[in-house]
Amino acid sequence: MLFLKELYEDARNIKDKDPASKNILEVIILYPGFHILIFHRIAHFLYSHKLLFLARFISQIGRFFTGIEIHPGAKIGRRLFIDHGMGIVIGETATIGDDCTIYHNATLGGTGKDKNKRHPDIGNNVMVGAGAKVLGPIQVGNYVKIGANSTVLTDIPDNVTVVKCNEIKVH
Repeated sequence: MLFLKELYEDARNIKDKDPASKNILEVIILYPGFHILIFHRIAHFLYSHKLLFLARFISQIGRFFTGIEIHPGAKIGRRLFIDHGMGIVIGETATIGDDCTIYHNATLGGTGKDKNKRHPDIGNNVMVGAGAKVLGPIQVGNYVKIGANSTVLTDIPDNVTVVKCNEIKVH
């Protein structure tokens, strides 16, 4: 029953945060960011009970249907809003706090240099912009905004906005 309550809370959160959504039923039926949370909760449960192959299998089915890849080992807090979602990758040792938003083509991944803890820890109320890459076993604080196409390789303290800015020349 807790499983269904959490999913309803997720659907309500998506409806509240997405101005394009009309109602909760629309979110439940049409939103891949909601669908992947269902797959992930099942896969994570199986992963936590050492049913690793089955967990990965469920995860891959979710990826096939949504275009969103979340490793079953990743720990996700409450009310995650995945907007558009296509191309998102969340690695095995990543953690995501409560009330976060992740936009399409973002990666919470590894650098290939680390062995055990390889992926980032994301705090509460964090926004990860479209195309952003947050890589390695780093800590991202609470109330952080990571701008579109930014690459984050170091710890980020609370209440910071990280952006990518190309050189601007005025003639």
